[in-house]
Amino acid sequence: MNKNTKVFMWYKVNTLRSNGLNKSQISLELGIDRATVRRYLKMNESEFHAWIQQKRPGSQKLSVYKQFVLDQLQSAYYLSSAQIEDRLKEHFVDFPKVNSKTVYNFVKKVRQEYGLPKAPKKAPRLYQKLPDPPFGEEAQVDFGEHHMQTEGSGRVKVYFFVLTLSRSRYKYVYFQVRPFISKTASYAHELAFSYIQGIPSNIIYDQDRVFIVQENLGDVLLTEEFRQLSEKYSFNAVFCRKADPESKGKVESVVKYVKNNFLKGRKFTSLEHLQEAVLGWLSRTANTKPHGTTRIPPVELWKEEQPYLLPFTTFPEQPLFKLLAYKVRKDNTLAYRGNFYSLPLGTYQDTGSEVLLEEKNGVLLLYDKNQQLMAQHIIPAEKGKYISNTDHKRTKSKTLQKAHELLVDELGQKDQGREYLEKLEKDKPRYYYDNVRVIRKGIQGANAPVLHKTVLFCLENKLYNGYSFIEVLGHYQKEEKAQTISSNIQIEGASGLKSLSGLSPATSDIDIYENILLQSCNK
Repeated sequence: MNKNTKVFMWYKVNTLRSNGLNKSQISLELGIDRATVRRYLKMNESEFHAWIQQKRPGSQKLSVYKQFVLDQLQSAYYLSSAQIEDRLKEHFVDFPKVNSKTVYNFVKKVRQEYGLPKAPKKAPRLYQKLPDPPFGEEAQVDFGEHHMQTEGSGRVKVYFFVLTLSRSRYKYVYFQVRPFISKTASYAHELAFSYIQGIPSNIIYDQDRVFIVQENLGDVLLTEEFRQLSEKYSFNAVFCRKADPESKGKVESVVKYVKNNFLKGRKFTSLEHLQEAVLGWLSRTANTKPHGTTRIPPVELWKEEQPYLLPFTTFPEQPLFKLLAYKVRKDNTLAYRGNFYSLPLGTYQDTGSEVLLEEKNGVLLLYDKNQQLMAQHIIPAEKGKYISNTDHKRTKSKTLQKAHELLVDELGQKDQGREYLEKLEKDKPRYYYDNVRVIRKGIQGANAPVLHKTVLFCLENKLYNGYSFIEVLGHYQKEEKAQTISSNIQIEGASGLKSLSGLSPATSDIDIYENILLQSCNK
């Protein structure tokens, strides 16, 4: 970047900043690095001009290596600055520590000084302006893609289809949030034919895999979906040679027009709103303002061209979108576009485990094979992130809920029993199922009065532990058994079978409960 360009950029950065744009937005708007934006904003005008006048010490340090760099470039003109830097370090052990950008600028300066371009010069391609085709004879089709800011902090990538009539320059644009396939590209064609109210005789394309399976020296093999489309509507599909975008320059210009005029600075809210907005843009701007070449609004020329188009009477039917299948990783996560997203534990069963994926309005939706929603995550703007849902850290089991309800019934007193289990779950959420399992196994055969006393005791003394609950239950059961034996003996004594003098009924030992409480506190 020369000094004049730097000065222009500094003023542009500060102008955009005063208009309320942040550093990231300025970086996207001007196509420069965010660090450069930050550096420019730190300097006032006088500091900036002083800074650009400074000589860069890096170039002076490298001047002693000029002959070596020149020899390398003369022997292999295609070497990159990174390769030159590595060879300098290889041949000179005392090579100074400088930024790679400094080496790049030095190598570039040597190339310019000695006329050593990185690639050999090619004979310039000769261009000749061709006359516009007759009305109705030709259209051009291409695809584009663009990252849009969402209402939040994220971004979403949109894909669009463009068709433009070569004679009138009348245009149509169709958006979607997933890459085009043959089926959706065919649907976009039908929408375009409906919009322009006819079908051109020839349509020019790139050699895109959406349309062709193989190109064999001009013998093009079309995809089955696209072959059926061209036969159904009787238009001739013409494919450009590879790496020859000039052959369909009209639609290439429209793709840039959509990006720079319609999409730039626009926020994504929904696909429906975006498509509605682009139709409004087409009718008020793209097709109604005078064209830069013809100087006539495309809509005016289209009125002349429309009668020459082949008739189109079909009503386009939107194809059913098949959800994309993605592999589940062993750690119950999904890798998608540079980030990792959590799935419920147990989603991974074997190497064939898959989930179905849909991206909608900046949200990633994940379904099981029956298309039941399993998880959803906000897609972040950054890459290399792990996006998790706390609910996925433990298996969501219907068995757990069933065990909970069964235990409430088995405890007898539903109000106190439910209250105890709720407090137990709150106290030990990660081990709640284990506690429920211990309690259910330990209360088998216990009667209702003993269970009721156990629940009340544990509630009053805050014993939220399955083993402590069973210990209290066991002591109440022993107490009940002792009282039963004592009662039986007294009845037998009353009938004269045996003297009971000296016997006394069993009583609760307070030390037992204190011991249980002490054990509970230590757990």
